[in-house]
Amino acid sequence: MIVTAVGNYPRTQLKSGGGSVRRALTQLDRGEITWEGVLAAQDAYTKEVIEEQVEAGLDVVTDGQVRWDDAQTYWASHLEGFAINGLIRWFDTNTYYRHPSADGKISWTRPISLRDYKFAIEASLRPVKVVLTGPYTLAKLSANKHYPDLRSFVLDLAAALNKEAKALEALKPYAIQFDEPAIVRPGNKGDLSLFQEAMQVLVQGLKSKTALCTYFGDIEGLAPEFFHLPFDVLGLDFWMGPKNWDLLTGFPQDKELGLGIVDARNTKLESVEWIVEQVRRAGKHVSYDRLHINPSCGLEFLPRDRARLKLFRMVEGVNRAREVLKAGQPAPFSRPSRRGAVSKARRA
Repeated sequence: MIVTAVGNYPRTQLKSGGGSVRRALTQLDRGEITWEGVLAAQDAYTKEVIEEQVEAGLDVVTDGQVRWDDAQTYWASHLEGFAINGLIRWFDTNTYYRHPSADGKISWTRPISLRDYKFAIEASLRPVKVVLTGPYTLAKLSANKHYPDLRSFVLDLAAALNKEAKALEALKPYAIQFDEPAIVRPGNKGDLSLFQEAMQVLVQGLKSKTALCTYFGDIEGLAPEFFHLPFDVLGLDFWMGPKNWDLLTGFPQDKELGLGIVDARNTKLESVEWIVEQVRRAGKHVSYDRLHINPSCGLEFLPRDRARLKLFRMVEGVNRAREVLKAGQPAPFSRPSRRGAVSKARRA
């Protein structure tokens, strides 16, 4: 079993002092610092985030996406053909993103995240996976003022992101993960055929391990076709997508499963026993050596101290599961309590 994160991490004050990334950006707008000052703040916080993940015991980490304005703007602002507009709500969360608009043909002209990923792997004692927002989600959360239909928009985005992924392969990433939460949202599952076509374009020619990560919903209505998408790892959310449990009976034997069993949108800590039970529940359908245990989505919805505790608890639970499995013991079952002051952190 591999213990990992999904992507983002709370962006707060640097523990080492010196403000925060947001403060640095404000200072840049005021002309108080240069872009080099912003990069220094981003580098410092990225290093802290990686160190926290390593300290928690994760086998594979991410850079926490602390350089991202949001999951849309980071990519759209560097792709030819996009304009960036005002703030709009991101799915059903209390976070917002700058609404991209495709005003012309979308194309990739230069590496976007190469410098950021290079810094992350040099700063980490553990393998670091690349995370990119997928083409379908980028298109669905953008305005389209150029393309005649959604298909042509998504396919051009897939081709552009494929070039970005190929540029990143020069750094030999542990894995390249594409996030596609939009496809599991109500009203979008009818786009499965387009999604399948776009995913083929997205991974064409890639030699690295690839992962597709979904969250904020289940894949009911997409399976079994979803299981045959051209990725090595398929990530599912078992908190906002509890129906995914029933669909695991059809999970293919040649794929690995991203098991999103720690609720990344709730401050309440899961119990160690409950994590053990969920791991064993998944193990009835997917062999343990093909499980990637991770939060249900990125951790940016939680206070930083709680996000850190979630990681520690997740690792503690998986280590306990390893002990139980090695000893051949039955796992105690304990549902996570929903009594008392349960905070739905930043959940709308």
